[in-house]
Amino acid sequence: MRTVILSKRASIKLEKLLHYLETEWSEKVKQDFINKLDKSLELIKQYPESSEKSKLKKGLHRCVITRQTTLFYQHDSTLIKVITIFDTRMNPKKLKIKSK
Repeated sequence: MRTVILSKRASIKLEKLLHYLETEWSEKVKQDFINKLDKSLELIKQYPESSEKSKLKKGLHRCVITRQTTLFYQHDSTLIKVITIFDTRMNPKKLKIKSK
């Protein structure tokens, strides 16, 4: 099965999001989000082509975690690389996709 890694950008965004959920909402909301993220990543590991292909960059897929959060990733035969996590309430022009 494929290994999941997060880019530096994705790690930072996830850390900020989890902090926000815990401080502004609750530990339960944060844990619910983590559970949804884990389920989505497990599905992506098994079926990496199941998520919609992104129009932003060739080879990039987008997976909606919640109405407010979308994950962008690339994959090969051994690896799932999460490129970024995007808050869908933001202006889409602020979304920058970099492979590295």
